[in-house]
Amino acid sequence: MSEMNEKLPHWDMTVPFPSLESPEFAAAFDEFGRAVEALTALFDQANIDKLTRPGGAPVQVFEAAFGGFNQLIERAGTLRAYIVGYTAVDSRNDYAQARMSEYQRVAQRYALLDTRLTAWIGDLDVEALIQTSDMAADHAYLLRRSAEEAKHLMSPAEENLASELNLSAGSAWTKLQGNFASQLTVKVEIDGVEESMPMSAARNLAYHNDRAVRKAAYEAELEVWERASVPIAAALNGVKGEVSTLAQRRGWPSVLDASLFDNGIDQAVLDAMLGAARDAFPDFRRYFRAKAKVLGLEQLAWYDLFAPITGEGRAWTYTESARFIVEQFNGFSERMGAFAQRAFAENWIDAEPRTGKRDGAFCMRLQGDESRILTNFKPTYPGLNTLAHELGHGYHGHTLAGRTPIQRAYPMTLAETASIFCETIVRRAALQSVDAQEQFNILESSLMGAAQVVVDINSRFLFEQAAFDQRAKRELSVNEFNALMLDAQAQTYGDAIDPAQRHPFMWAVKPHYYYSTRSFYNFPYMFGLLFGLGLYARYQEDADAFRANYDDLLSSTGLASAPDLAARFGFDLRDPAFWTASFDVLRADIARFEALVADVKG
Repeated sequence: MSEMNEKLPHWDMTVPFPSLESPEFAAAFDEFGRAVEALTALFDQANIDKLTRPGGAPVQVFEAAFGGFNQLIERAGTLRAYIVGYTAVDSRNDYAQARMSEYQRVAQRYALLDTRLTAWIGDLDVEALIQTSDMAADHAYLLRRSAEEAKHLMSPAEENLASELNLSAGSAWTKLQGNFASQLTVKVEIDGVEESMPMSAARNLAYHNDRAVRKAAYEAELEVWERASVPIAAALNGVKGEVSTLAQRRGWPSVLDASLFDNGIDQAVLDAMLGAARDAFPDFRRYFRAKAKVLGLEQLAWYDLFAPITGEGRAWTYTESARFIVEQFNGFSERMGAFAQRAFAENWIDAEPRTGKRDGAFCMRLQGDESRILTNFKPTYPGLNTLAHELGHGYHGHTLAGRTPIQRAYPMTLAETASIFCETIVRRAALQSVDAQEQFNILESSLMGAAQVVVDINSRFLFEQAAFDQRAKRELSVNEFNALMLDAQAQTYGDAIDPAQRHPFMWAVKPHYYYSTRSFYNFPYMFGLLFGLGLYARYQEDADAFRANYDDLLSSTGLASAPDLAARFGFDLRDPAFWTASFDVLRADIARFEALVADVKG
């Protein structure tokens, strides 16, 4: 079989159980349920909650509770990942869906233990415990974080009430936006024929070759959002109002402060990153203008941001992509190369698109140092890039294998530390090995994504910050939400986008604004991209020194806050210079893109 007609692999799910229907899986699942019951009994016996302080010997009680919870996380993670190994590739697998439902029911009880443990730790003398318990010393950062988090918990009764009310409040508003928006239909005229389609299909026309079609879809979309805006604005007012109230009751100065804590950074780090981003906006506007030039436009409209401008690229088969990735990973380190080789050889990757399989791509830890990677591979550079990105996540997990489950937990800000770095290694090598047309294609794909993560993410952050500020005073109208969004887009896109053709309803489009348990679900994406690029910039400065410390850095992402972790390895996230170096990697790509456009357009 030729590489062009190759059969794409399915992942191997005979590890750690022969199958989902096997007695071995059933026994492990039953044991998980019994372990939850046993640990719950231990928590009850030891009075592990916020209402009573632990009595007796706190070290022994702590180690029994904390050690038991660590073991429970391990069991839960492997079982959940194993079930996802079936549900993610076949949504019609009723047996797997039933097992997931059963797992979630048990996992709810396990999640309650997490809250109880955190509250209880807040009542302990954590510093004394760290001095007297090796287990506590090994988890010092996590204990100190838990103690700080416990300061921002209401009483158990209030937390339970908030959790129960969320089903009829925040979660209900989230569902309203999601369900209502997903059922909207848009009528778009294409080639003189009006077609009715779901909102998602109309938005996908932003990638259409014909500008007239893109414009028609954009205008029709805005029309529908206008008609649907009142209930969606009510949902946004409801979510932001609830989140603000709970943050205040939990003693947070602001919702942003709570989000910064959750993501392991502080205001100084955020300010340094956002300041460097503002300095880079003119560079991204150069990219937008270069794209406009390719399209024959003076200025982009909103509906031109994703317009296809690349020519027909070379094919990257799965086999060739695997070889190329292993080669580039090997060029960085033998360990990284061996990891990638093992992932391909042992069928950790499910690459074939098929009916019932989840769209997109992800990486999940299965057990030990093993991961499973889902992708819907296409023989193009973006297909190769996705593989490199997800293998980076897998390599991150590989370096964490020697840590305890609690030590392996890292914030969203550090989740892309390896994936972006690996992606960048592969992209730089690809740019050196292909012709000008393929370089253009690779850079356009990369810069279009980076512009979303830097420029658009900034606009989302500015909007959400303004929305919280205004919602603290009263509810906002549709027109007020629109005005806040247009102002945020003006601050970020500037004159690169026609002011008359921006998108005032992006607040209605993005579901992230409606998450009641996770606010500011935007800046961590930018942090992840820029932190990975900043590491690559350090690698360029001194490859040998960086290589010697990289695996240690990855394996420590759950042991310290992002700024403390960075300081340990010699860089300061509160210094704008670190972030400027990250943007310099992107500036080099923008300059190369402009040069290629000049060659094409003259």
